This record gives sequence, C-alpha cells and structure tokens, in this order.
Amino acid sequence: MEIDAAVFRKVHEPLTIETVEIDRPWGHEVLVRTVATGVCHSDLHVVDGLGRFPLDRPIVLGHEGSGIVEAVGDEVTSVQPGDHVVACLSGFCGSCAQCLSGHPNLCTGGIVTRTESGPPRLSQRGAPFRQFLGVSSYAERMLLHENSLVRIDPDLPLDRAALLGCGVLTGVGAALRSSGLQAGQSVAVFGCGGIGLSIIQGARIGGAREIIGVDVFPAKLEMARRLGATQVVNGAAEDPVKAVRALTGGAGVDHAFEAVGTAKLVRQAIESLAIRGTATIVGVLPPDAMIEFPWMAIRPECRVQTSRMGSNRFRTDIPLYLDFYRQGRLRLDEMVTKRGRLGDINEAFRAMKAGEVARTVLTFD
Repeated sequence: MEIDAAVFRKVHEPLTIETVEIDRPWGHEVLVRTVATGVCHSDLHVVDGLGRFPLDRPIVLGHEGSGIVEAVGDEVTSVQPGDHVVACLSGFCGSCAQCLSGHPNLCTGGIVTRTESGPPRLSQRGAPFRQFLGVSSYAERMLLHENSLVRIDPDLPLDRAALLGCGVLTGVGAALRSSGLQAGQSVAVFGCGGIGLSIIQGARIGGAREIIGVDVFPAKLEMARRLGATQVVNGAAEDPVKAVRALTGGAGVDHAFEAVGTAKLVRQAIESLAIRGTATIVGVLPPDAMIEFPWMAIRPECRVQTSRMGSNRFRTDIPLYLDFYRQGRLRLDEMVTKRGRLGDINEAFRAMKAGEVARTVLTFD
C-alpha cells in the first residue's frame, strides 16, 4: 500500500512529504489508519542532530499517534479492525525480567520491530526506511506490533488521546508513578513545555499543595498557571534556584522535575530541593552530558533519579488517564495549542523551538 509520510533525510533540513510503501501486517502486527499525531521534542532532537537518538536515514519520524485499526495479523488477540487505539513507544515483550516484574516501560525483549533479515515495514521503491521507535506516526498509516497499542473507548477524541502516547503519559506518570510524590508536598517543574505541563497536571491530580513552574517563555508560564501551577518563575529574569527557595520560605521543594533535557536545568532542579527531597530527571539529555554541582549546594539525604516514560504500564495507565480527562481533572483540550496537517510538520517544529506551543497536533483525513 502506498501512503504519504514525512521523511527525515538530513540533519538540519526540513522533512519532506513523500510517497512510501507500507507492508501488510504479519503475525502480531496491526495496521492502523492514523487519525492524529502529536509533535514531540524527541522528533525535533533527531532533526537537529543532537545525538539522543542515533539513527540511520531515511526515517519516518513521529511516535505520538492515534488511529483506527484497519487490519491485523493472524496472531493478534488484543485488537480488531474498527478499534480506536493509541500507539505508544513503550512497546513490550511481556516475558523479559523487567516486564515480568511489573516494569514494561523498561522492556529489554525488543520484539516490537521486525528483524533485520525480514522485509521492512516501510520502504520506497524497494529501499527500506527506518521506523522511529517502532511507531512512525508522521504517516497516513502505522504498522506496529500489537504490544505497542492500547484500545480506547471510541467516544474519546482521537486528536487529544494521541497526546497520551508520549508527552502526557511521560509527564503525568513522572509525577504519579516515578517520583514518590505524596499529597501535601511541594513541587517545582523546570521546563513548562508539553511534558512539563503534564508533570504539573500530574502533581495537581496527586495532591501537591504547592506547584512552581519554571520557564523562560511567558506564554508557557501563563499556561502553567492555567493547568495547575500555584506560582511561576521566569528563569530568564531571575535565578530560578533562589526564586524557588524564596517561594518556599528558604526550605526548597520536596520534588523537583527536569522536563527539558539540559544539564543546566538538572543542576537547578537538584539545587532547589528541600531536605530529603527528590529530583526526577524526565528530559532526555545528550549521551555525553555531564552534570556537575557543588556538594554543599544540595540538602541532606536528597535523591536524584531518572524517569523513563513516566514509569508507565501504558495498557492500564492510558485508559486511567483518559478517565481523568473525562472527569475534568486532566485537561487535554488546553494542551493542544496549535493544529495542522502532515504538510505543516516543519512549521510545527519551528513553533516548538520558538516556545509558542505546548503541543501541536497534526490530523489526517
């Protein structure tokens, strides 16, 4: 089948809309007609060549997609044609040590992509294309392993449900699953983009009494207030660490989250902690990033930890978070600050880099 897709060929150059071939589903694979996809910073990292995802080119990017099942392989048991689904890059094998111990987001089985010896899922005139993170949602169709999908209720809007495939799942989960946040504790979130705003919402849902949003873009700080931040700090106008400490009466916060992926913000998050506080690094840093800070800058018995995809068990977490949406507790409508079509992908990247959006969602016919 021929489909249109946004193809990445060269660092720092725009993606091109091209016709590619997508194979039929085999075994546990599912063919999904893409309805919507969010535009995530992880895709932009690839385009900018920041080294977080070393990949062969050409590649079809995108990993935050939703759609409707069109066809299934003969071994699929979890979905059927007509089902509404959300794709997630945390595809799992279900049998490795991490999956069996309740941590499918850390799966080491690696079964969600085809083997190198098999025919490619995506190709062009016989030449194989890479599939980004087992998803490739910047395309009219997605061909995925069933363990990279979760079925959702058909009454839920797919353009908002798509955000649960990565950004919202990661951010809400970082607050509710990874951090150890308890009701009544204080929080600072360094970076109020799509993931940071989701952390703020997760902290609000989890009962944090004080939520401080830190960013350098006033529009993002205003959005942070609307979605649950009790105070905000403009990191371009004042020292964020001093500001966070001042807002907490000198104590610092119980939980600090880094939501961008820079060593500078990781250090600021660590230095803003209270005694026995926890810093959770959510952003994806470059592989060679070094984090240095004065030993005396941190309070006694603090912890620094990472969070991968919000410590999710997405087959249960995505429906749960969508229930929060139904109840008005998780606000997805406000997260979609710009919309477009597949051909608008490069403009979506520009707006992201300029700090103009929380999330852009691209929709398909």
